[in-house]
Amino acid sequence: MTKPVCIITGVGPGVGSALARRFSRDDYHVALIARSEKRLPKLKAELPDSSTYICDVTQESQINETVAKITRDVGAPTIAIHNAVGGTFGNFLEVDPAALETNFKVNTMGFLYLARAVAPAMIKEQKGVLIATGNTSAFRGIESYSAFAPSKAAQRILAESMARHLGPKGVHVAFLMIDAVINVPWARKMFHDKPEEFFADSVTIADEIWHIAHQPRSAWSFNYELRPYAEKW
Repeated sequence: MTKPVCIITGVGPGVGSALARRFSRDDYHVALIARSEKRLPKLKAELPDSSTYICDVTQESQINETVAKITRDVGAPTIAIHNAVGGTFGNFLEVDPAALETNFKVNTMGFLYLARAVAPAMIKEQKGVLIATGNTSAFRGIESYSAFAPSKAAQRILAESMARHLGPKGVHVAFLMIDAVINVPWARKMFHDKPEEFFADSVTIADEIWHIAHQPRSAWSFNYELRPYAEKW
């Protein structure tokens, strides 16, 4: 394969699909990872330079096998975006403690497994990009996010640790904080009384992630924030 390869985990109807379209448009081969096969065939048919893989990101062996298969099929990835997310909501007395463990496995351990699988080849080439899509929960413990925020905070700190290690080796690591509700059908239904400006557009978010992934080495971002203009913060 002559095209650079971009891995995207958590490919669903929102940011994941928008990322696949954005990087494919810019002449990348996109390797699409999801837990469920039903999300992938339609997108693969739409994007000629794409391949799909069913993988549970909470399982290190599955991540390793998937990255190895991608490398054999289309080449070593130059960009890896961890967009998979696990979320459970309620205060600490309401939630099942097991929910925090599950979210931690998806959000933090999944990112760790992905990074460990792709980083050695990037270090060897002295180039590459690792991005985690996060949100405000990484910076504040909202009452109803007790089983979610700790996992996103850990993901951000893990990304920072990776950035400090990999940056001098030529690999760019960034954490994108999305302070918004993404404009997808389930969110529109849940927040049916909200105006248009309440929602963030997944296509615009994908454009910004593409920008982060292509920043010159003289001006790399790590903490990168996005929010709709009307968002209160």
